[in-house]
Amino acid sequence: MSGTAGAVTPGSIGGLDIDHGGAIAVDTEQLRVVGARMLAVAYQYADAREAIGRALALITSAPRSFPLVDVGALRWSGERVGALRDEIGEACGGVLLMVDAFELVELRARAEALALTDAAAADAVQVRIDRLTAGDERIDALADRLVADGKARRFEGLGGQYDLGGALPHLFLAGAFVGVVSGLGKVAPGAPLKGAADPVRVDPVRTSTPAAAPKDLAAALGRMPKASAQVAVEKYTMADGTTRYVAYVKGTQNSAPWQAGAAEPWDMKSNVELYRGQRSASYQATLDALALAGAEPGDQVDVVAHSQGGMIAARLAMESEFDVSLQLTAGSPEEPTLRDDQTIVQLRHTDDVVSALAAGGSAEGTGSPDSFTATRVGDPDDGFQDFTLKTHGLETYIETAEMVDESHDPRAEALDVYWSDLGEAVAVERTEFHAQRTG
Repeated sequence: MSGTAGAVTPGSIGGLDIDHGGAIAVDTEQLRVVGARMLAVAYQYADAREAIGRALALITSAPRSFPLVDVGALRWSGERVGALRDEIGEACGGVLLMVDAFELVELRARAEALALTDAAAADAVQVRIDRLTAGDERIDALADRLVADGKARRFEGLGGQYDLGGALPHLFLAGAFVGVVSGLGKVAPGAPLKGAADPVRVDPVRTSTPAAAPKDLAAALGRMPKASAQVAVEKYTMADGTTRYVAYVKGTQNSAPWQAGAAEPWDMKSNVELYRGQRSASYQATLDALALAGAEPGDQVDVVAHSQGGMIAARLAMESEFDVSLQLTAGSPEEPTLRDDQTIVQLRHTDDVVSALAAGGSAEGTGSPDSFTATRVGDPDDGFQDFTLKTHGLETYIETAEMVDESHDPRAEALDVYWSDLGEAVAVERTEFHAQRTG
C-alpha cells in the first residue's frame, strides 16, 4: 500500500484517537529534525543576545553619540531575547530527551523480538540500548512511563461498564488482566501456529458480481458475509490481467462454551486455540475458502476482519503463503508483528473486553509507517447493552470506521489510494463460504 505517514502526532476527532499504536505515537526521526531546528533557533537567539549586548556596551560607553536611544528598553530587550533563548533551549532538551525515550521503547521491543530468532542481532541491539541509557538516567524511567501510559489509554472505560452489584466491571477488566499477564495478545515472529486443525468442510453458498470495490473503511467492514457464511472472498481482475483478492472474515459465531468443538468452526474452541498459538478449524477453513476462490501461493490477499477474524488475519499475514500487504481489523484479541512493507489498520474500543485481550498492543506499534490504530470508547453509557458486548459488535465498529473515514489524518487519507487501486478492477467476483467441522 502506498501513501504517507504524514503527521507525527496522534489525531483526535470527536473522541477518536488515531496513532501508530502502543506507546509510539510519533515519528522519532521527524521529531529529531524538529529538535535540531529548535536548537538552531536557540543559537540564533544567542547570537541576537550577544549583538544586543555589544550594542548596549557601545552606547553606554559613548552616551552623547546616541542621545535618542532608550538604554533601559535596549537592556530589557537583551534580557528578553536571552530568556527566549533559554526557554527554547530547555524545550529542545525536552524534545530530544523524549526522542531518546521513544527510541529506547523501540529498541527494547526490537531486542525482545530478535531474541526469539537471532540472539546475535538481539545482543547488538542491547549494546545500543546500553549506550543510549548511559547518557542520561532519565531516559529509562521515561520509557517505562511511556509504555505504561500507552497501555492505560487502551483500557479507558473498561471498568465503567454496567455495575451488576460491582461484579461486571471486574469481569470486563479480566480481559485486560489476561492479556497483560499471559503475553499472548502480541503474536511474536518465528512462532507459527502449532498442531493440526479439526477437519472442516467448506462450501460456496453464494456468488455475486459487485459493481465496484468498497469506497472506504466503513464500506469494507459492511461487506462481511451474511447469514451462515463465515468467509467471503472477492477476486479482482485488473486491466493488465493480474488478479488480487480481499478476504472478509467474520468474528465468533457461536460463543456458547458448552458447544465449543461442535459443527461451527467460529466458536470458543477456535478462539482459545488461536489465542494460544494453535491451529484452529476456522483458520484452516479460511485457507480452504481462499483456495476454492482461486487464490494461489504468492497472490496478493488482503484481509478485512472482525473479532476472531482478526486473529486469523494476523496468521495469514505472518505465516501463510499469500502476500498480505494490508489488513483491516476491528476488535481483534491480538496484534500481529508485521514487516515494514505490510500495513495494518486496527480499530479498537478501549471498553471492549475482547480487544483488551491484546493487552494494549505492542509498545512500538507494528507494520508500515502508514499503519495506524484508531481507538475510542465504543459505548460511553453504562447499561444493559453491556451484557450483549455492544461495544464489541460489528455495527459499533462500523460507526468507528465512519469516524476514521471522515477524519483528515494523513494515514487515514492514505487509504484512499488503496480503494482507488481496487476500483480500477475490470471485474469483481465475490463468493461467500460456509464451513463446518466434520469430525
